[in-house]
Amino acid sequence: MTVNIPKLKYTESNNFFLMAGPCVIEGEEMAFQIAEHIVALSNKYNIPYIFKGSYRKANRSKIDSFTGIGDLKALKILKKIGETFDIPVVTDIHGPEEAELAAEYVDILQIPAFLCRQTDLLVAAAKTGKVINIKKGQFLSAEAMKFAAEKVVSEGGAGNVMLTERGTTFGYQDLVVDFRGIPQMKSFGYPVVMDITHSLQQPNQTAGVTGGMPQMIETIAKAAIAVGADGLFIETHENPEVAKSDGANM
Repeated sequence: MTVNIPKLKYTESNNFFLMAGPCVIEGEEMAFQIAEHIVALSNKYNIPYIFKGSYRKANRSKIDSFTGIGDLKALKILKKIGETFDIPVVTDIHGPEEAELAAEYVDILQIPAFLCRQTDLLVAAAKTGKVINIKKGQFLSAEAMKFAAEKVVSEGGAGNVMLTERGTTFGYQDLVVDFRGIPQMKSFGYPVVMDITHSLQQPNQTAGVTGGMPQMIETIAKAAIAVGADGLFIETHENPEVAKSDGANM
């Protein structure tokens, strides 16, 4: 790790770090159940852990898909989890106006893959002084991500950038992981995360609900660590079958 993440434990364990939690905050009880379970595992295995939860899902296939319980309500839950378990928390932002608001509640701001080229969003995130995790667009080469990182660094975000691999579009309804991208992005000098569950999505299904291949999670995780990933990103839920977002690939 070359970034300074507040409250991150077990950084001397020589383990990968873990970003994990629900796709979207559905309520306080479910968020705390997930956090408590993963914190126990991270303590048992000395894994540096960051709780992940989107306070709102802006990118959904259908107009009636679940997007959240309300921005402030979800952000307050994220902050409470960070304070209760003394762990860092990460959430997505979707527009420049969200950066300052979300930064009041979380430790890391995440740039969604579809938005990784949005200069105004990256600049606004950088100006908060928070650690910024930029997901690689499904449409970009790994080499192109150095320009996204440079936008953050140019606004004072030097040393506070992470890059995340999450698969590349392959046809209309599938993604593939090119594992060459992990060492390529590491060569820029930033920690690289493997977003396992999103790379196993099968998007753009005719039903309007994203599919997935969760049976391959272990395979992708092992391969990512083997080629040098610093961290793993896994979306999880106490019952993926009833998750209100991305349950098919959890």
